Amino acid sequence: MKTTAVEIVEILRKAGHEAYWAGGCVRDMLLGIKPKDFDIVTSAKPDEIENLLEHTIPVGKKFGVILAIKNGHHFEIATFRSDAGYSDGRRPDAVEFTSAKEDAKRRDFTINALFYDPVEDKIFDFVDGQKDMQDRLIRFIGDPEKRINEDHLRILRAVRFKNTYEMQYHPETYRAIKKYVHLIEKIARERVADELNKMITGKNPGRSFEELFEIGALEMIIPELCRLKGLAQPLQYHREGDVWDHAIYALESLTKEEDDPNPLPEKKPSLALTWAVFLHDIGKYDTFMRDNDRIRYDHHAEVGADISRKILNRLKFPKKIIDRVDWLIRHHMMITQLIEMPDGRRRHWFLQPGFEELLEVYRADALGIKPMDLSLYEKIKKLYKHEIAALKLMPKQLISGEEIMKILGIKPGEKVGEIIDELREQQLEGNIKTSAEAKKFLKKFLSNSRARSK
Repeated sequence: MKTTAVEIVEILRKAGHEAYWAGGCVRDMLLGIKPKDFDIVTSAKPDEIENLLEHTIPVGKKFGVILAIKNGHHFEIATFRSDAGYSDGRRPDAVEFTSAKEDAKRRDFTINALFYDPVEDKIFDFVDGQKDMQDRLIRFIGDPEKRINEDHLRILRAVRFKNTYEMQYHPETYRAIKKYVHLIEKIARERVADELNKMITGKNPGRSFEELFEIGALEMIIPELCRLKGLAQPLQYHREGDVWDHAIYALESLTKEEDDPNPLPEKKPSLALTWAVFLHDIGKYDTFMRDNDRIRYDHHAEVGADISRKILNRLKFPKKIIDRVDWLIRHHMMITQLIEMPDGRRRHWFLQPGFEELLEVYRADALGIKPMDLSLYEKIKKLYKHEIAALKLMPKQLISGEEIMKILGIKPGEKVGEIIDELREQQLEGNIKTSAEAKKFLKKFLSNSRARSK
């Protein structure tokens, strides 16, 4: 990708245009981080970019932005521009094509406004971005209040950059963020969710959410999380602090590879797993109670699953992610019961598509507790690997969903899935081995259902 990004710059320059790498890729290179993508800025106008490059898409042509596809990689190429007004708090009302210097001055933070010439190996810095990077400062370019009013999302971006790159705020930048934090409520929920996802899956997610709480942003975005602040825990089991502290420690544990050199799943935590870990105790506020024994949160998993669904729906998350987060939170207390379960029932859980992530929720939960105890996690993980290796394949389904509906006289729905799960559990127990036995089980099930309804 890097080589292709150099090629594009060379093509533009050979045609007589200025062309540089810009923004995040330059920032990351200077911080010693491998860039994920390469954005390019140029003096070439959109039509000229399209004529010079073979495969382009005019994703934002009226704003001077063209997407180029070369060697299987995507590159955003933007013409140098200055912006005229942001009446919607997001997009410029109009753009004027201009110079590299003016283009740098219209950007958000100084660390994101550096240009790099990969041919001459030269940095172009019109806003003292390198000095701010040296001092580890997040600083708005020009008037901080003007920058925020141009695009309100810059408040959340400031929080993310500051914590991801372990920096500090310039005093004027921080004052402007605090003053205008209320503008977050005007941002489209999808854009907020995208920024939160970058925070929660990036470096230092706990610090980012601590800061969102501190500046008052979290109360506007996920007020349900704020209720965990100061929420007491039973001291017999939790010495780490309140429920909020526990949630933060659990979230941070996902990025600490040294805690488990062989975690499940053996890859970067998914977005659903990450949110499930952070929200796994979101139901404790509504279920808090005390008895003579200790503080309790009866049914907090089920309540928390419902709350998480409301939160993620509000933030316009995809249904697939919402469903997985719901499932993980709803069942996260079940892990402790696995050791005592009958073999067939335990195998049923092991074969669930989300079981590995469910076990990782339990691991993160355990790592968020002081004193920490991973003994049960290790025991179940070992048992799981042994069982899965022995089973290798899911037991063959002996009877189809259509046949189940026909025999029981029911319509498509969740009930059919529940019955399929029950049949599989009976298979794992060794109680059902053939299609005939499966049909016999269903007829008995139907007979018992009718008897109960009389």
